[in-house]
Amino acid sequence: MENKLSRREFIKTAAGIATTVGLIPNLQALNAEETKPDLAIAKSASPESATVSAIEAIGGISAFVKSGDIVVIKPNMAFPNPPEWGSTTNPEVVIAVVKLCLDAGTRSILIIDHPMARPEQCLQRTGIAEACQKLNSNKVKVTMQTEQRDYTEVKLEKAKALEKTEVIKLLLRTNVFINMPVAKSHSATSVSFGMKNHMGLIWDRAFLHQKIGLDQGIADLCTFIKPTLVVMDCTRALTTKGPEGPGITIKPQTIIAGTDQVAVDSYTLSLSSWNNRSLSPSDVRHIALASEMQIGEMNLGKLIIDKIEI
Repeated sequence: MENKLSRREFIKTAAGIATTVGLIPNLQALNAEETKPDLAIAKSASPESATVSAIEAIGGISAFVKSGDIVVIKPNMAFPNPPEWGSTTNPEVVIAVVKLCLDAGTRSILIIDHPMARPEQCLQRTGIAEACQKLNSNKVKVTMQTEQRDYTEVKLEKAKALEKTEVIKLLLRTNVFINMPVAKSHSATSVSFGMKNHMGLIWDRAFLHQKIGLDQGIADLCTFIKPTLVVMDCTRALTTKGPEGPGITIKPQTIIAGTDQVAVDSYTLSLSSWNNRSLSPSDVRHIALASEMQIGEMNLGKLIIDKIEI
């Protein structure tokens, strides 16, 4: 991580000085800004603590989920691998978000993906279905979208190459969409983070690979698929031989929360090398393209970043 004063630390320091010399009698404006960083980076040995702390730092779950909302959560559970490999989202992180949504009074929570292997194997080996079952809540459902009838065609008006695609119908019926990717390397796109995770929301992934170019396709998807919240799982990170692994897995023990999908992906790059390369946002073509298309901000110097260590 960058070794510099965070915006929150700067605000506290500036507020303290200003108060001492009598320049600011009321710190309400500064405190309001302090509670609204663009990104929250929480590090803890406890995945649940890191997740809760990161979301709390950007306003708390109530800023995104209201009583009666229908919530769709998209982890990466597309591979039949144990969470220790780092190729799928940590079940503890998923459950932490589910609990927060339940506490907020959500009507239902749908946890979805389009698997790359037999759905029952993915559900079993990733541990996400079992973790959700232990909650014993009829509001929570884990479902793999494996049939074309589960999808519907949409037009991407702001895309450059991907004019239309078929997306999961459930995504269009929700009030809140929470993207929950895992941080991992990728053989074709260098990394697979939040924006790449949207590939699990469409039917014809091969079209992006074969017809228009994967990086442009990912950027184009982000003109239509816009998460309410992104919770990036960096409790573990698959730094080589992604997206499936097994490869080298490290433990940053970190959660990144934010609403700007480009910014979240850009910051995630800084946590490790990927396929033995240090990457900047401009090195990852779909991140750079998304920035050029004004989908989000990849220049971290322009962002308010709150770092929390527990």
